[in-house]
Amino acid sequence: MNDSRKTFHTELKDLEKEMLKMGSIVGESISKSIEALMNKDLELADQVIKEDDIIDNYELDIEEKCTRLIALQQPVAIDLRKIIVISKLVTDLERIGDNASNIAHRVKDIGDQPLIKEMQDLPGMRDKVVQQLRESLEAFVEMDIEKAKEVAARDEEVNRLDKQINAELLTVMENDCATIEQGTSLMFISRFLERIGDHSTNICERTVYMKTGEWTELE
Repeated sequence: MNDSRKTFHTELKDLEKEMLKMGSIVGESISKSIEALMNKDLELADQVIKEDDIIDNYELDIEEKCTRLIALQQPVAIDLRKIIVISKLVTDLERIGDNASNIAHRVKDIGDQPLIKEMQDLPGMRDKVVQQLRESLEAFVEMDIEKAKEVAARDEEVNRLDKQINAELLTVMENDCATIEQGTSLMFISRFLERIGDHSTNICERTVYMKTGEWTELE
C-alpha cells in the first residue's frame, strides 16, 4: 500500500472515531435529559440544552472532513459509500441531539411540579433507545448487516411504549383537566424518544446501504 493510501485509510479511521465520539455525547444527552425529568434537575436540563451546540459543531466538522477527504483522495466503491454514509449518519446524530434538547426544554416547562403519574416507562424507553443508538453505531463500524437488521427490528418495542404512554396520559388528562399542560409535555417527551429510535433505524439502514450499495427500508 502506497503512502497516499495509508494516509487515506488513517484519515477514514479518524473520521469514524470522531463520529463515534459524537454518538457517545449524543447518548449521554439522551440519558441526562430523562434523568433531569425524573430528578426535577433543571440545571441538568440546562446542561443538555447547552451541549446541543457541541453536537452541532461535531456535525459541521465531520461533514467538512468528509467533503475534504472525497475531494483530495477521490475514493471509489465501498470507501466512497462509507464516507457518504458517515456524512449522512452525523445528520441523524445531530437530530437525535435536537430531540434530547427538546426533552430538556419540556423538563424545564414542567419544572418542579410533581409528576401527574408514575413515569417509570420513560426511563425504560430511554434505556432502549440509548442501547439502539449504541448498537446501531456498532453495526456500522463492524459492517454487520444482520446486527443492523436486528437493532432496527427492536424499534417496534419503542413504538409500542410510546403508544402505551400516550394512552395512559390521555386517560389521566381526560379525568382531570388540570393535568393537561404537564400531560402534553410528557407526551411530547415520549414522542421525542420514539423519534430517536427512528433515527437509530436510519443508521441501520445506512449500514446496509454501505455494505450492499442498495437502499433497504428496515422495520
